[in-house]
Amino acid sequence: MLGSPADEEAPLRLLVVDDHPIVRDGVAMLVHRTPWVEVVGYARKGREALDCASELEPDVVLLDLRLPDMLGPEIVRGIHARAPKAILVIFTAFADHAAISAARSAGASALLLKDASGAEMLELLGRIRAGEELSWSDDPAEVERRRSSALAQLGLTRREYDVLRRVALGETNPEIAEAMNLSRNTVKSYLQSTFSKLGTRNRVEALARAGELNLL
Repeated sequence: MLGSPADEEAPLRLLVVDDHPIVRDGVAMLVHRTPWVEVVGYARKGREALDCASELEPDVVLLDLRLPDMLGPEIVRGIHARAPKAILVIFTAFADHAAISAARSAGASALLLKDASGAEMLELLGRIRAGEELSWSDDPAEVERRRSSALAQLGLTRREYDVLRRVALGETNPEIAEAMNLSRNTVKSYLQSTFSKLGTRNRVEALARAGELNLL
């Protein structure tokens, strides 16, 4: 069994490691309404995450694989060395990320995709707090099947969804254009089409609507 915090009345101590402010803010808003979870720290880079793990001794580390200074599996091993009781949850937007398997082998206990709902995140944290065994959830094939079905119902194309997902990660139009090998006008066109299909007027409303639909 995975160990739960020593004091069952104490909140679960969560360290969030992600270099995108919009992601950190989203987790903070969710946890703010959850008295049994406390965000004890944030880190934007791998080295910073290792220092935070040593200093803060979190119960759970929510770890993005796409950090600017270190590889995900390297961070997993480093955190385990500094906070051996911490449970690491890989938190990524990409179910097929090449580093997922290596991070699992390095000692990560669970996978949570960024298009999971807030309820799904809290359900996972609740199982950790209860000391339950964790399974490596969200099989990529099943995730893709659910996502494709949801997109088809909304009339969203895969390109439109990929652009929206990058918006959710905090990327600007120029950054999205470069990453996807598109022109800036094409990115803008995809966003306008997405806004229309979601019944929204701008990025903020689109991200909120996508969150309600469990797309992000």
